[in-house]
This record gives sequence, structure tokens and C-alpha cells, in this order.
Amino acid sequence: MVGTIEAPVDTTTTYINGSLPHHTNGATVEEKLDELRALLGKTDGNPLKIVGVGAGAWGSVFCALLQDAYGHLRDKVQIRIWRRPGRAVDRATAEHLFEVINSREDVLRRLIRRCAYLKYVEGRLGDRTLYADEILRDGFCLNMIDTPLCPLKVVTNLQEAVWDADLVINGLPSTETREVFEEISKYWKERIGQPVIISLAKGIEASLDPVPRIITPTQMISNATGIPIEDILYLGGPNIASEIYNKEYANARICGSDKWRKHLAKFLRQPHFIVWDNGDLITHEVMGGLKNVYAIGAGMVAALTNESATSKSVYFALCTSEMIYITHLLAEEPEKLAGPLLADTYVTLLKGRNAWYGHKLAKGELSLEMGDSIKGKGTIQGVSAVNAFFELLSQDSLSVIHPEAKKPVAPVELCPILKTLHKILIKRELSTEAILQAIRDESMYDPRERIEIAQSHSLYRPTLLCPH
Repeated sequence: MVGTIEAPVDTTTTYINGSLPHHTNGATVEEKLDELRALLGKTDGNPLKIVGVGAGAWGSVFCALLQDAYGHLRDKVQIRIWRRPGRAVDRATAEHLFEVINSREDVLRRLIRRCAYLKYVEGRLGDRTLYADEILRDGFCLNMIDTPLCPLKVVTNLQEAVWDADLVINGLPSTETREVFEEISKYWKERIGQPVIISLAKGIEASLDPVPRIITPTQMISNATGIPIEDILYLGGPNIASEIYNKEYANARICGSDKWRKHLAKFLRQPHFIVWDNGDLITHEVMGGLKNVYAIGAGMVAALTNESATSKSVYFALCTSEMIYITHLLAEEPEKLAGPLLADTYVTLLKGRNAWYGHKLAKGELSLEMGDSIKGKGTIQGVSAVNAFFELLSQDSLSVIHPEAKKPVAPVELCPILKTLHKILIKRELSTEAILQAIRDESMYDPRERIEIAQSHSLYRPTLLCPH
């Protein structure tokens, strides 16, 4: 079929990465799959169709985890991933990819067995051009070359990928989610049933008309497709994609309606990747965007202070108080910044692509003129999120009482780090060194006061999450 790259069956991988079938809470992999199939009304001979949309690092790893866990049950499930065609792999990346292949005997043997090794030799020599969708078929994500994945079925035609999907994984950046799902909606008009969607996107949009409000990726998907929000969930947690695929122990939360979240948490859970469920979709999704905002600043602080633990801890205290403050504007009873939410923030500030970006900016190894789509990393989602949160929180119509001046101010006036990041990244009025001034300002009050203001329930602005 046009636009499809078939991944040949690798008969040497019968179970999860060569291991025996595992049990999770008393249920085997096949039993978990059967439970989800029954919930989605799948009959014998009609496989469950899981489709990943977007093939960045986390989107590719997420689909690869499912392929590793369930791919051997070919009569019951089909797993495929869509990415845009035509993205060429440059010569330097092809050379590095060749080095990675030859350093891993298992990967080398796999490619030789599948008669795919020669094209990587030719790519290294410059005798042919490799493409991102082509290498993904063999298990290489362009944004994560050093971590070989399992082979995946790759589809480059969006309509073909999604038209009959039962479970869709949104692995797109938040900045691309609306556009792609508006296109997808055209292909779902004739569907009898609706798919269930899990969004991995972390980021937001701000809309100022008719009233200032925030738009999260799950809302973008619902608005674009007409699928009820109860059938769209968000999954987030402390996850560095390459580490999770390399079996570092991790946990995450799938958030959304009672209708699906517990069933999907059970389905997604693996021995090294524990998935809990939670009903507070908004807090988790907004925090997913906020942590990317503040991770850029964390990278700057680390670079500018030569990894000073003291400076980084001061920054952490201040930025988390701003995050708590902002979530209390958006939700009446937001979940506390603790447990997985806090861990997700911590790992992103410690080792996410946004922290990496801030670090490189402060070191002068990247410039703002290069944009927010970086080769080998993908989209730096924190940049657009900085602008969205600043625009939203600078509206006078959302004014709060300043604790010292005792007069109404826009909410952003109580977020000095967010204001500084906006001046550095968006307005480009300040250098990265300004982030240090933001955390060392003698006039800044104790972050505890900001948290107390947030928890006083006087901040909540229900219109900020108005869906229309």
C-alpha cells in the first residue's frame, strides 16, 4: 500500500526483549490485551489497531514499548507509527548512526539478518541519502540516535495510518497537535465508532478572544476532532525517553475520565514502567507545559553557575512556587506538586531537552536565531509555552492583589522568573545572565508567601479553562 513501510517480522524476538512473558498484578500480557480488546468491542480476527502520531523521542519510545510488550500477539494487535516522509538524515548523523550500529552486536546482527546493513554503509560513505522514516523502520529515532529501538511498522500517509485506529497516541509537539488533528478529523467523518486518544504532548496555547484562556493539547484534539474530552487522556511523568527504553525504572500517570484511565493504566504498565491513574487531567497537563518553561531557566542557571548545587536549589524553590501559583489560577483544587508531579518537574529540570537548550544558550553553543527546532533534539516546547503563559497571565482582566503593594496587578507580576524568561527568549531584551538576577533579587519575597496566596483560593479564575 502506498506510503507504508512494512517492518518484517523478527522471529527472534518472541517475547519482551527476548525475555519470558511477564505477569503484572496477576495478569499476563495477553490477558491485559484481551481485557482492553473487550472494552473496545474487538472480536476474534479483528486486531486492536494502535497508532502513534508523531515520531519524536518519547512518541517513538512509547510505541516501541508497546511493540516490545504486545507485538508478538500479531493476531490480536497491530502497532504502527506515523511520521512525515522526506526528512533526510545528514551526512554527519549518518556517520554517527553507523558507529552506533557497529558498537552494538545485537543491532548489527539484526540489520545484517534483515539485509538492511548495506544502506547504512552507503549512508556513511555519502553514496545514498537515508531518511528519518526509513531508519525508524529499523528502530532508529532521528532525535535519539544513540538508543536503538525495536523495528516498527512506519506509515507515512496520515489517512492510511489513522482512519481505522482504535487507540491513538499523540506524540506530536503541542505546537503541531492542532494542525495535524484537524487533518485527521477529515478522515474520521465516516467512522461509526470513535477512537480513544492518549496525548503525550506537553505545552499549551493561549487564546485572548473572547476571554483570556488556556488551551491544552487534549482540548486542541477535542476541538479539532469533536471527540469528547472523556475519550482523550494525558500521560505524563518523570521520563527521559532513552532511559526508559533502556529499562531504567520509571513511573507515570495517565490522567482523564473514569471511563478509561484505570483500564489503560493496567494495559500500559510494565515491570520497569509503572503507570498510575489520576482524575486531575488539567493539573497534570498544565504542569507538563509549565515544567518545560522552567526547565529552560534551570539549564541557564546550571551553566552560568558551573553547576552550583546551591544556585540550582534556590532556582528550584522559586520556580516551583511559581508553578503552584499558576496552577491555582487554573484549577479550584489542583493536585499538590508532590509525588510524580514533583518528580516529573525534577527530572525535566535535571535532564530534559528544555534544560539542555537553556544550558546551550547560556554557554553560547546555541543562539535564539536558530529557532526552537534543534537537530537531534526536536522541538523545544518550552519556548512557545513561555510566550503562551506570559501572554495569558499578563492580562489585566485577571488581576490579583499584590501582597506588598496591596493593589491590583496582572498575575504575571508575581512570577519574576517567567517574566525574565520571556524577556530573554521572546522579547530578546536581556541576555541569559538575567536569570541569575531574577533569583538573586534582594526585593524578592519568600516563595512561601506566593504559595500561601495560591492556596488561599482567591486566585482561581474558572474562565481560564473555558473550552470554547
